[in-house]
Amino acid sequence: MRAMVCRAYGSIDNLGLADVAAPSPGPGQIAIDVHAAGVNFGEMLMVLGQYQEKPPVPFTPGFEVAGTVRALGEGATGFAAGDRVMAALPWGGYAEVAVAAANAVFPIPPGMDFDTAAGFPIAYGTAYGALAWRAQLKPGQTVLVLGAAGGVGLAAVEVAAAIGATVIAAAGDAEKCTLTLAHGATHAIDYRREDLRERVRTLTADRGVDVVFDPVGGEAFTQALRSIAWGGRILVIGFASGSVPQIPANHVLVKNIDIMGFVWGSYRRRRPDFLTGAFARLTAWYAEGRLRPVISHRLGLTEATAAFRLLRERRVIGKIVLQTSA
Repeated sequence: MRAMVCRAYGSIDNLGLADVAAPSPGPGQIAIDVHAAGVNFGEMLMVLGQYQEKPPVPFTPGFEVAGTVRALGEGATGFAAGDRVMAALPWGGYAEVAVAAANAVFPIPPGMDFDTAAGFPIAYGTAYGALAWRAQLKPGQTVLVLGAAGGVGLAAVEVAAAIGATVIAAAGDAEKCTLTLAHGATHAIDYRREDLRERVRTLTADRGVDVVFDPVGGEAFTQALRSIAWGGRILVIGFASGSVPQIPANHVLVKNIDIMGFVWGSYRRRRPDFLTGAFARLTAWYAEGRLRPVISHRLGLTEATAAFRLLRERRVIGKIVLQTSA
């Protein structure tokens, strides 16, 4: 099969196409003929050697795929060959065949195509898990979503709105702000032209927000910390800005706030029982039209490096997917 292989850490240019043996599923695993793979910021960090997990090189990146069941390993149940599925994996998605743990494979709902499904598990799984499991978001509360036009940010806007929260979306230009309003945000802040803290104060009558969803880090985190309500929660999702913020503990103390890290993949490994209920709810919301994933770029499998450049330059609205047949 064809796969994009990283042979050395340190540069996205170390990623190249190779012919490799197709993997076979082990016990409790499912092999998938991949039609499309989602592209995520964490995969770029993995290739650079900056991710929390470092698979031995050479390896194939890719956290999520969509396709059809190819074969079931011993003990894997619930699916049959040919079933349309999406799956999350630790790596290995940028390939024509991928293997995933059976408890991280989910049926693609009717009406969802492979491209949409390929970009669904990580963004929506992260948004749901962070907001529902960690922050315990309730209807009527207010959420500030940073990087709200990116893949996971836009998913967080939709999930928070589906839960019944008031969503304030922060994005980098007027077009992106307009998009977030169309996907469930009540208010949008163009942080390149507006003062984030002052706008939040105005929109919340000086109270602040109950929850901050932050996949950005850097200065955006600092401004969000100053915009949090007493007893609020900040969800640390990632550092797309490239800057890891240093947290002043006195602010945490005085405002009685919680700062929570969230890595969805750790739940896949440690609490896979959580995933079934989450995806049942997410796919039901999709069927109801509450979740409307956006794909800004469809590229071929061999264009993975170009996809990383688009992410790095913040030229992506929603998700990028790599099509194995393109």
